[in-house]
Amino acid sequence: MSGPAAVLERVCAVRGLRGAVIVSSADGLVIAESLMEGVDGRAVAALAASLMLRLRRAVEAAGRSAPAFVQLAAEQGSVLAAPAGDDLVLVAVAGPDANVGLARLELLAAARSLA
Repeated sequence: MSGPAAVLERVCAVRGLRGAVIVSSADGLVIAESLMEGVDGRAVAALAASLMLRLRRAVEAAGRSAPAFVQLAAEQGSVLAAPAGDDLVLVAVAGPDANVGLARLELLAAARSLA
């Protein structure tokens, strides 16, 4: 697999996902996206980048390693995020019917391919 489009295609193939975004971890800017209509990619990107940065700082202050995967669950679905190296975060937006376990596996594999 190579390139952002292939990574997003792999992640978005999971049933129930409403899309995926590759985000700059430093500033939350969207690098690439594949989202269904009605999903605000910029808002998702900013939320995920901020959350990953704050979590990384908190766990490192506690003497632990950076998180490999984060799930923010809500009534209407979840936001899933995995760091892809030091500079990127791969984010998926899951609907309430998504197979989150499979989405997690695909997200982690895809994030490794970006790193």
